[in-house]
Amino acid sequence: MSESYKTVIGLEVHVQLLTKTKLFCGCLNRFGLPPNTATCPVCLGLPGSLPVMNREAFRLALKAALAFNCRIASHPGQPPSFTKWDRKQYYYPDLPKNYQISQYDLPFSHDGWLEIQSPAPKRIGIIRAHLEEDAGKNLHDESGKGGDTRVDLNRTGTPLLEIVSEPEMNSAEEAVAYLEEILLMMRELGVSNCEMQEGSLRCDANVNVHVPQGEWFAATPLVEIKNLNSFRAVGRAIKYEAERQFQEFQKDPAGYRIDKIAKTTAGWDDARGRTEVQRHKEEAADYRYFPDPDLVPVIVSGEQIEAARAEMGELPQRQRLRLASQYGLSPYDADVLTAKGRKTVAYFEAVAAILGEGKAAANRMSDLIFPALSERKEEIEEFPIAAPLFAAFVQKTGPLSKQDRLDLLHHMLEQGVAIDLAMQATGIKPQTFDESTLRAAVVAAIGANPKAVADFKKGKDAAKMSIVGAVMKANKGAPSELVRKLVDEELAKV
Repeated sequence: MSESYKTVIGLEVHVQLLTKTKLFCGCLNRFGLPPNTATCPVCLGLPGSLPVMNREAFRLALKAALAFNCRIASHPGQPPSFTKWDRKQYYYPDLPKNYQISQYDLPFSHDGWLEIQSPAPKRIGIIRAHLEEDAGKNLHDESGKGGDTRVDLNRTGTPLLEIVSEPEMNSAEEAVAYLEEILLMMRELGVSNCEMQEGSLRCDANVNVHVPQGEWFAATPLVEIKNLNSFRAVGRAIKYEAERQFQEFQKDPAGYRIDKIAKTTAGWDDARGRTEVQRHKEEAADYRYFPDPDLVPVIVSGEQIEAARAEMGELPQRQRLRLASQYGLSPYDADVLTAKGRKTVAYFEAVAAILGEGKAAANRMSDLIFPALSERKEEIEEFPIAAPLFAAFVQKTGPLSKQDRLDLLHHMLEQGVAIDLAMQATGIKPQTFDESTLRAAVVAAIGANPKAVADFKKGKDAAKMSIVGAVMKANKGAPSELVRKLVDEELAKV
C-alpha cells in the first residue's frame, strides 16, 4: 500500500472442477483434445436438447464451499438449503447457446471466508461460491495480418466454481497469497488441478484506490482486469493499475471518482506491463437473468453436507497451527511444509517421529530434499529415499557440514544405497571429538583473538563467530552446535 493511497482489491476466481464429464452433459471434461471433438447437442445448445446436472460436480463444489467456511444455501424466504439455476444471457462467438447456465440470486454457498498467511495473517471474506458452466475458447490470429478467429467449443459446458471475494485485499502481495491459498486448498481436496496454463484456474481482479481527503477519502472508478495468466501477472497488474489510477486522480480530483465514471474492463498486456481499457462493464440487468426452466432446483441435504465434511481431511490453516504446536516449528517452517502439500507433510511427520524432533527434520528437508526434488523434477511420493532411510541419514550426519551432507545424499540418490554404504564409498563420516579437547581448543582460540573478545564484550555478538570459525578450522568435522556452546560458556568467564 502506498503512503499516498490505499489499494482496494476484490478477486473473482474461476476454478474448473475435476470431473470426468461436463456440467450438464456426458461430454469429456479433458484438456488437450482435438478442437471441437468433445461436444454434443446439449453443450452446443441445439434445439430439443435438455441438460442434466452432474452430481459429482455438485459434490466437489460443496466440499470446496465448506472449506471456504461458506453458508450453504441459507436464503430468507426460501426452504433450507434451496438453490436454483439461472440463465445469464449474452452473445459471444464461443457461447453457442447465447446464454450461460449459472446462479444469480440464490447461490448454493455464500458468506464465507479464507485466511491468508502472507504478508501477515488476515481473513478475507467470500461473498459467494457458485457453480456455472464455462464458455468455449476463441483462438485469435496473433500475427496482425487479419487472419480468422477460430472457435474451439470443447470447453463449453465444463464445470466451474466461481469464487467472489469481498474487496478486502489491500496489496498485490495479499492478492497473490489469497490465490496461492485457493490453489493449495483445491488441490488438497481433489476439487481442481488449478493449472493456469490449461485455464483450470482463472482470475479477474477488481481494483480501485482510496485517496485520503482530510477525515474522508475519495474512491477512484472501479476497473476489472482480465487476461491474467499467472500469479506474477496478477501482482504486476494490480500494482500498475493502482498507480495508474492514482495518477489519473491527481490530474482530475473532482471528476475521477467512482460515482462519476462507470466500471470498466481492462486487459493486462504482460509484454508491455500495462492495462488497456476494453469496454464498460455490464451490470446484472444487462444479462437478463431468469431461472432456467429446464433444470430443477436443488435441495442440499444434511447428509450430503456431512459426507462432504468427512472427505475434507485436515485443511491447510489447521495443519499449520498443528505443525507449529506439535513439533515446535516456526510459523514460517509450518507454512513452507503445508504449502508443499499433504504428502510432503506426511513424509516430514514420519521423519520427525523417528528423530523425536521436528526442527531437525524440517531443516534437513528444506536443505536437502526440496532442492533435490526440484532438480530431479519429482514429487515427494517419487523420491527414492523413504522417510525411515532419510531419518537415519539425519541421525548419522548431524555433525557434518552442509556440503558433506549434500555429497552423501547425491551419492545415495545416484547409487541407490543407504547412508552407511554411502559413507564407506565416499569416506565422508563424522569424526569423534572429546568435549575436553574441544574446550581446550576454544580456550586457545579465545586467547589468540583478543580483538574478537573485546568486540564481543562491547555488545557485538557476531564477533564470537570468528572464534567459532577458528576452532572449526582447526578441528575439521567438529559438531558446530557443540563448538558454539563451548564458545558461549568460555566467553562468559572472560
